[in-house]
Amino acid sequence: MKKGFVALGAALLVAMTGMAEAKTLKVQASSAAGDWAHRFMTEDWANRLAVMSGGELKIEVLPTKAVVPHRETIDAVANGILDGDLNAVSYFTGRDPAFAMIGDLIAGYDTAEQVQTFCMHGGGKEILQKLYDKYTNGKIHVIGCGPYTKEALVAKKPIRGVDDLAGVKIRSPEGLAAEVFRRAGASPVSLPFSEVYTALDKGIVDAADASAYVNNTASGMHKIAKFPIYPGIHSMAVLQFVVNKDVWNKLSDAQRMMLETWYVAAYSTMRREADLQDHDLVAKDKAGGDITVVDWPQADRDKFRKIAVEAWKDYGKKSPLAQEALDVHIAYMKRIGLLD
Repeated sequence: MKKGFVALGAALLVAMTGMAEAKTLKVQASSAAGDWAHRFMTEDWANRLAVMSGGELKIEVLPTKAVVPHRETIDAVANGILDGDLNAVSYFTGRDPAFAMIGDLIAGYDTAEQVQTFCMHGGGKEILQKLYDKYTNGKIHVIGCGPYTKEALVAKKPIRGVDDLAGVKIRSPEGLAAEVFRRAGASPVSLPFSEVYTALDKGIVDAADASAYVNNTASGMHKIAKFPIYPGIHSMAVLQFVVNKDVWNKLSDAQRMMLETWYVAAYSTMRREADLQDHDLVAKDKAGGDITVVDWPQADRDKFRKIAVEAWKDYGKKSPLAQEALDVHIAYMKRIGLLD
């Protein structure tokens, strides 16, 4: 009887200890509340972390600007205001051009899978960690990075090739993406994703580097911008998963592994589902007649890529880490046969 009570007491102590160590991670994403990508996380995958961890870890995914402006999340993470973020890397380009190199090597890759592999296995994550070691004094830990889609481009008028970009006011993240569009003849405007719809509706911009076709549909973009370019010509925005270093250090090895595994599973699933839904929606819109889906000919895609390559080279000269990031990209692209 006595041994039974001792065993029961020990079990309760372990359970209470586990409860005491339970952690809810508050993270801010780059997506708006109604976006397909945001609902994917909040309605499904956020809940899976609690199940995977037996309740030890939970994650609250907040929409863009819920706590701080979209360009200030890393300061909030470093200072413990947020536990982490799932934000777009390119938003921090103003701090170092290397963020642009890792955040979106515009027109560089064919598929989101290639960029995901670069981030997680080809050196991208390591460059990102170097950036945060430098700019947050080592207060941020990088769990992972990668895109979930090759973005479509929403447009209020037909842009059927590089020449049609001349004079087009286009929403673009600052940095490398904006530079490529500028060299192609467009006039880039820097706006957060949450302001794209209004900017298109009011004529502030003619087109927008926005998101996946499915996300653009969910956001209502195609109601006012009826000439989307698909497959995309430009962007595969890299999203990061970073956490406060003190938060990371307080997690057990098992909890860290659960968080890493959850991240890879969530974004791999998101990438595949977005691709399938993109194809379904494009087929539906083509059949409907109200929306004109524009597919650039290969010659114009090649022309745009050549413009981008020259922009990469010049951008790499802007900082030592930007050049290091470009060198890592080039090595990886040669390794997988994208470059000779």
